[in-house]
This record gives sequence, structure tokens and C-alpha cells, in this order.
Amino acid sequence: MFRSFSMSSFKKSQVLLFLWLGAIFCAFGQDNKGTPLYKQSAAPTAQRVEDLLGRMTLEEKVGQLSTLLGWKMYEKEGEHVAVSKAFEEAVQQRHIGMLWATLRADPWTQKTLTTGLNPKQAAEATNAMQRYVMEHTRLGIPMMLAEECPHGHMAIGTTVFPTSIGQASTWNPDLIQEMAAAIALEARLQGGHIGYGPVLDLAREPRWSRVEETYGEDPYVNSQMGIAMVRGFQGEDIASGKNVISTLKHFTAYGVPEGGHNGTSVSVGQRELHESYLPPFKAAVEAGALSVMTAYNSIDGIPCTSNGYLLNHVLRDEWGFDGFVVSDLGSISGLKGSHHVAATSEEAASLAINAGVDSDLGGYGFDKYLLEAVKSGEVSQEVLDVAVKRVLKMKFDMGLFENPYVDPAKAAKQVRSRNHVALARKVSREGVVLLKNKDHVLPLSKSLKSIAVIGPNANNTYNQLGDYTAPQPDENVVTVLEGIQAKVSKDVQVNYIKGCAIRDTTQSQIAEAASLAAQSDVAVVVLGGSSARDFDTEYEETAAAKVNEAAEGELISDMESGEGFDRMTLDLLGDQLKLLEAVQKTGTPVVLVLIKGRPLNLNWAADNVPAILDAWYPGQEGGSAIADVLFGDYNPSGRLTISVPRSVGQLPVFYNYRNPKRHDYVEGSAEPLYAFGHGLSYADFEYAHLKIAASGNARSPEVAVHFEVKNISNVDGEEVVQLYVKDLASSTVRPLMALRGFEKVMVPAGESREIQFTLNEEDLQVMGQEKSWLVEPGNFQVLVGRSSGDIRLEGNFVLE
Repeated sequence: MFRSFSMSSFKKSQVLLFLWLGAIFCAFGQDNKGTPLYKQSAAPTAQRVEDLLGRMTLEEKVGQLSTLLGWKMYEKEGEHVAVSKAFEEAVQQRHIGMLWATLRADPWTQKTLTTGLNPKQAAEATNAMQRYVMEHTRLGIPMMLAEECPHGHMAIGTTVFPTSIGQASTWNPDLIQEMAAAIALEARLQGGHIGYGPVLDLAREPRWSRVEETYGEDPYVNSQMGIAMVRGFQGEDIASGKNVISTLKHFTAYGVPEGGHNGTSVSVGQRELHESYLPPFKAAVEAGALSVMTAYNSIDGIPCTSNGYLLNHVLRDEWGFDGFVVSDLGSISGLKGSHHVAATSEEAASLAINAGVDSDLGGYGFDKYLLEAVKSGEVSQEVLDVAVKRVLKMKFDMGLFENPYVDPAKAAKQVRSRNHVALARKVSREGVVLLKNKDHVLPLSKSLKSIAVIGPNANNTYNQLGDYTAPQPDENVVTVLEGIQAKVSKDVQVNYIKGCAIRDTTQSQIAEAASLAAQSDVAVVVLGGSSARDFDTEYEETAAAKVNEAAEGELISDMESGEGFDRMTLDLLGDQLKLLEAVQKTGTPVVLVLIKGRPLNLNWAADNVPAILDAWYPGQEGGSAIADVLFGDYNPSGRLTISVPRSVGQLPVFYNYRNPKRHDYVEGSAEPLYAFGHGLSYADFEYAHLKIAASGNARSPEVAVHFEVKNISNVDGEEVVQLYVKDLASSTVRPLMALRGFEKVMVPAGESREIQFTLNEEDLQVMGQEKSWLVEPGNFQVLVGRSSGDIRLEGNFVLE
């Protein structure tokens, strides 16, 4: 039986049908031109994210959380660059949303100056990748590319700044912010969107291989440097086209592994965690950091990559973090393979994402395992969607849907610009620390007749660049020898001999080096360490270098520092000390210059060598910067941010350990050889007129500290004034002293500068017995000086 329709009922049905179809279009965010809501730039980000998420399949969602190794994703033939087959397959089959280290070049990636990309080619390669995903995928979601950026973008032809321990030695956050902005610009011009850095781990275990990547042992210095890096990287607007997202590393307490073994277990209490290791991350998050990377280590038995207390409760709930969390390379699979807290890869993926990890660095921790975990119910659709939203939000906020491409011509012109090279020299120069200067051996006269330049780090480009550095053309790097040669006239004879290697002892030229020194007016001996990887080095899956014995007859590489190269001792390796002793015995004045990534044993040098400079890994302009200091064109202003021990038997030896004060050993002093904050100048400074005014009370304290610094020499110089606080009685055990303020100030010869600091609640608070933050009434001491071991002024105040 057929049902009859009247014309009016048919029209009503049509209307209803159109209304229903209209509702469907509205639900999917179409405007009247058929443009999906997520592609409408004027729409609010939150709405665009929801609209796009609603269109995605389960596989596409999981793909957005995969950050694959990027250097495999392009092909280079001559000057032409295109996407690789591997990239097309990863996009089409795995729906990837991010890449890491696409432009990285080093022995691990097997990318050289020949096979890697210059800045123009790099921009062309990232453009090709973006074009492919925009034009050959269903939804056209742009890629987000993360790059290593701790002391320069880790790519060919970029500006290489000092490693982080050298940056911190400047004690100049404004300068570091300027440097970070330059790094961000170079990465962004080539198509990068995320800069991995800063590393905010406290380095309180100098045997650990990654000390060079940190800002040292102190929470306050690390906090100030972290803030500077975040502000420099991200600027005012990450959609500016010149800024990148900052990824904080490594969350958390990664820098104090037991025995110095990289990535191993860490045992710190909750109070120490909150008072020492978390504050730098908290400060950087409050400065606006948009990404955080988990650490390889576990804390009290919980791996950081599955630690929901840290990632969800502390980071997000307490601190209000509004960015995304990325695992360190392989750390999700490490829950199963290293920590053994997961029986299967699916369980590892579940543990990580449920704990708050949003992105899988490496691409093999989530992928199919997360898909299975969602399908089996181990991971809820809601948890997955939240992670995807966090990643998509960054892409919308950076404007990548509207502007996914960069200008190769700009990259070619602006990467490693003259201004950036000059900035690298400035950062390097301000980070050089004058450890010793007996009888004013330094500065050197430019009218010397002959200078002997000796040592394995005197004319080695790669040994002065540090880990996480791409190969750079020799002409882009100024060595110490070249810096000295450029500083003096042609009438001055500058002679060079290597003398020995960092570790290998089969090619030493100690007698020849001593002979050269004996014929010279001064000997500049450049020793230390190296993080330079070579193509014979083997690597872990995480990119950490493997320590292998050299085969008989093989030369031993210089590398003794850098990720994976942990140490048992801190001695100068190979024949370096023998070389130094032989040169010193000649009677020629000796200046020791150290280029290295961690504190080393300097006991003999401190006793026998009149002048010692520590330059850490000073970057591409290190030779010019060191020469500036050697010859007095720049008055050294660097200060140590990590204590230099006398022996590994003292470790740990950081300055702000908890009471009671340590007593000496049977064999010698418990004090470090060089204290935190130490650094000499060619000028002399006098501190006077300390005034302390405390107002408010323990609930709302404000303490004004005033004093005067006078340059009592005839040399202009920058002084780093340091303010420490000591809580004289508290409900929990407090540090012996704690840095709570510093300022680098230029004081011309004969002049004075008034210095003022204000201490507030955060500077005076303690985590009480009930694990809550409070400022306790009582007596406090203010200590002002040139270092933690050179206090010039002391005063007290009372909080009611």
C-alpha cells in the first residue's frame, strides 16, 4: 500500500531535509562558502581545535602525537632537495604530525657538510614537507618541527654559541635572552617551530656526562637563565615568524644520577625535590614556556615519563602549565626496556599518556601500541583527545595553518649574520672565568716578542664547540691560536705545537713542546676535554654515545664528555698533565686555558701555574673571546656556576648543601678548590655601607638590602655582586646559604655604584614539616660578596 503525499507535505519534507542537512554542515563547522571552521583564521583557537578533532579518525589522532626522526625525511641530489619516500610513507600510513631534528647533522645522523643541508636548502626541505602534508592529506594539518637549540640551532651554517655552562658563567640573563632570540630566529627561518632547550637540571654530579648542557648547581641561577631562554625563544608572539616554542629539559632531577651514570636512578626526598630541583622549571613555566620534556631517570622508583604526580598534579594543576609534554627519545619504550615497570609496549604507552605525556619523541613509543591501548580501553578516548588538543593548539597558535612556509632567501641571508657572530663573541667573552692570576701575569702585552701556543685544544675547531653541535666549516670557527694571531702584530712570533691529544698517548710531542716554550716569552697552554663525536663512535638508541675500548693500534678519540661519556675521575686525561708539567719546568711564564664541559682536577695547576682561564666550550668565536681576555681588551667578568672539587672523594661538593657545616677530611679540606661564584678580574673592588631594612612580617615580608661597590683600581671592570641568605633557625633543615640575588654591574675605575636588592616571600620561604610553603618568623642573615667563598659584607634582620 502506497502512502499519498500532498504538495504541501512534500514541501514540508523538503524544508525539514534542508534544515537537517544545514544542521549537519553547521555541526561540521562549514561556513556559507564551504570552508571548515578549523581553516577559518578568524575563529577562536579553541573552536578550531574542537572542529578539527571532530573530523579526525583514531589513527590520525595517534599520528599527531608521533614525533619521528626528521633527518630521514628529505633527499638531496646536488643542490636539489625533496621529500623522501620515508616521509611520504610516514605521512600516509602513520599520519604523523611532528618531526624532530630534521636539520640535525652529526655522526649519529650520518649527515655531513656534504650530505646535510645549508640554511637555504633547509628552508626548501621543510617547505617541501609542509607542501606535501598540506596538499596530499585529507585534512591538511601542517607539520610541527622540533630542533635542538641549546647553544645554537644544531644545523649546518648556524651560529654556535657557548654551551649552557658557559652561558651561565656570564651571570647576564639579559645577554642570554638576546642570544636565545637569535637562536630562535635562525631555527624559525629554516622552518623549525620548537627549540629544545633550555636544560634546567641542576648539575651537582660533575662525573655526569651532560654537565655542559646545564646552567650549573644552583636553583636561582638556573631559574634566571631559564626565564631568559624562554623569553628569548618565544618572544611576545609565537606566530611572529621569528620565535619558537621553548621545550624545558629534563623534567626532573636528571642531573644527579647515582655514580654519575647518565639516566639512572635518582634518590631525592620530596622536600629537596620541591626546594631545589623543581624551582627552575616552575620559574620557566611561569615565564610562559609552552613545552616540557620528561627525563630518562626515575625518582624514588617512579620513572619521570610515567610520573603522573609530576606531570599532572605539579606541572598542570599546581603551576597551571598550558602547553604539551614530550617524552625524551625512547623514554616511553624505556618504561618496558630500561625501568621494567611495564610488561608490554602497549602498557608502556598507556602508563605514559595516562601520566600526562602528550607527544612521543622517536615515534615508536605510542604509534600502534597506543592505538591498541585505546581500542582495549586501557587509554580512554578522553585522555587521547586531550593530548591531541594540546598539540593542535600549538599549531593553530603559531599560525601554521595560514603560514606553513618560510622564505629560503631570508634563511640564506639572515642565518649566521654578522650581528649573530658578534653576539656569539660577546657571550663567549663574558663567560670566560679567570680562576687565578698570580703576580698579574695577565693581561699579556701585545709587544711580546714570541708566544708559544701549545695543547690539544689550542687549534681544534670541534673541541671548542661542545655536544649538540652540527659540523661547521673550519672558516666559521676561530680557534685560540687564530685568536692570538689576530690580536698581535706580525712582528710577534706566534708558534704552535699540539703537544698531545686529549686522551690518546701515542702521538705526544712533550719534549718538542717544552723546547718551544723555553724559547718563548710566554706559553699559552690550552687543555681540557672534548665532546666532539666522530664517525667511528657507536651510539645508543637515544643518541647517547657509547664508551668503547679502542682496538689495538687505533687512535683513541678525544671525546671524554658529552651525552653518554660519564667519568670515574675528573683528572686531565692522556698526557695533558705531563705536557703542562714539562712546559712549566722551563721557567717560561705559563697561562693555562681550559676548554671543557665539566669541572676537572686542577690541583697541580692551582699550585704551580700562575694564571688560569676557564672558557668551558666557548663556541665558534671562542678563540677571539679568549684572546680578548688574554690581552686585556676585555676585563674578565665570568663567574663559576658550579663548584670545582679537589677530589671525587668530596662529591657532592655544591655550595648550598644542608646544615650542618662539613668538617675537613683526614686527607685535606672539605672546601672546593674553587667555590661557586668564583671569578677574578683585572680590577679590584671594595664593598661597603651595607644597610638592611625589613618591613612587613612573616606573612608578607619585604627586605631591602643596600650597599656600595667601588672600583679601587685604575681598570674599568664589570663586577658580579652576589646576595646570599641564611635562615638562622627554621622548622626544617635549611641550606648553609642560598643565592637570592645577583647583578652584573659595570663600575669604571675609581667610581662607585649603589646596589639594591629586595627580598620577598619567595626568597625567604621554606617547605615546612607538613610539606606546605611558609615564611617562618625569626632571624636571618644576609651575606654579600664576590662568591660563596668570598663574602665581603654581613648583616642580620628579624621577621616578626
